[in-house]
Amino acid sequence: METLRDILDGAARGVLPPQDGRTTVVPQPSPRDAGVLAFTAHSVVFTDEDPEWVRETLRGVECDALSASMNPRFLTALLERTGRTAETIDAMLVGSPLPGGPPPAPALTEIEDRDHPRIRYALRRRHDVRAWSADGGVLVTGRGIGGRLEVSVEVDEPLRHRGLGRLLVTAARHLADEPVWAQVAPGNARSIRAFQAAGYVPVGAELLLTARPEAGRLGP
Repeated sequence: METLRDILDGAARGVLPPQDGRTTVVPQPSPRDAGVLAFTAHSVVFTDEDPEWVRETLRGVECDALSASMNPRFLTALLERTGRTAETIDAMLVGSPLPGGPPPAPALTEIEDRDHPRIRYALRRRHDVRAWSADGGVLVTGRGIGGRLEVSVEVDEPLRHRGLGRLLVTAARHLADEPVWAQVAPGNARSIRAFQAAGYVPVGAELLLTARPEAGRLGP
């Protein structure tokens, strides 16, 4: 049976799900992660809920079948069914690793303090989190959906519009020996441009469903 990680690994190689208008339902890769991925004319729902409930609910959404999985009616039903919460639908981008060791720029210093705000934030949705500081920015990586390697960056306001974000997300590719994934709000055009300039390719959209705080800490 194809797993979520199989689908993600294929997408990272440029092999996307078939453009057949269907929805694939796969089990959650961990108690922490559930959600929806939308590729071109194909969706993937990763949940431990009954697959037949997912398909029946999708059929009940009055919209184009190609967009049903990201329709607010379906997503609301899925959130209520799972008891989870969600933030925004993100663009999903992936960049291949760049061989040759550490990035040429900027200079990075690994952050060892596990109470650092960026590390604490990342640990809410990732494991094996690492973070580096640069002059005016922070780079964070960690294992997210399906165990894939994910990256996020933060650039100090006075240094924005100078290319530091692009350098940081490029550095993530130098530090990795596998594909690096990013989730970016579509309205954040500045970040989208930075990732694309650094060689990341958009492959779809995703919505991550997160456990409510009262459910306790969920491991990877």
